[in-house]
Formats: sequence, structure tokens, C-alpha cells
Amino acid sequence: MLKGFKDFIMRGNVVDLAVAVVIGAAFGSLVTSVVDGLINPLIAAIFGAHDISGVMAFTINGSTFSIGLILQALINFLAVAAAVYFLIVTPLNKLAAMRKKDEPAPDEPVAPTEIALLTEIRDALQAQK
Repeated sequence: MLKGFKDFIMRGNVVDLAVAVVIGAAFGSLVTSVVDGLINPLIAAIFGAHDISGVMAFTINGSTFSIGLILQALINFLAVAAAVYFLIVTPLNKLAAMRKKDEPAPDEPVAPTEIALLTEIRDALQAQK
């Protein structure tokens, strides 16, 4: 039972998934910091607001609606998704393709040719006589 658990844990996809979750969380916070500290203030400055959440904000009956807050979440999502794709997914896919290319191809059974089949049939018929 412990051997089966060890095999399960040491299986590549489980370990890869655990690493991906940890690295993804850390990487996501890094990209979010760059977006919050650099990109969002630039966008807010373009619109003349001190914070992106104040961009295109309006109030109706005491309720404040903020298009900038939605824009900020969208920018954060797109920045994290693009960074993860281009800096993690693409290089890992290339690495996996290189590994697969380096692995020897499994020996596929070679189908016998027509001559070999006819020779076997001939030999079988001669053995029956």
C-alpha cells in the first residue's frame, strides 16, 4: 500500500502540478505587483485620475459605479495570463518537445513483407506433406 502511494506521489504529473501551483501563485503576485505599481498608474495618469479605480467612475443615488475597477481587474488578468503563457508554458512546451525528440522511438514490430509471408506459407505446406 505504501509503495502504491509512493508511486502515485512520484508520478511526474502530480509533482509537476504541485510545482505549477506554487510557482503560479508566486509568479501571479509578481505580475500583479508590476501591473499595480507601473501599468495601472500610467493608465490613471492618462485619464487624469490619481487611481485607476477612479477612471470612469460615476455615482447614482449615492452608489458609486467604477468602470476603472473592472478595467484594473481585466488588465491584471490579461497580464498574468500573458506572462504565464509566454514565460512558463511556451518554454516548458519547447523543453518537453526537445525531450520527446531525444527519446529513442519505441521499436515497432515490422510487418512481414509479402515474400516473407509466402515463404512461411510454402514452408508450412511442405511441413504438412
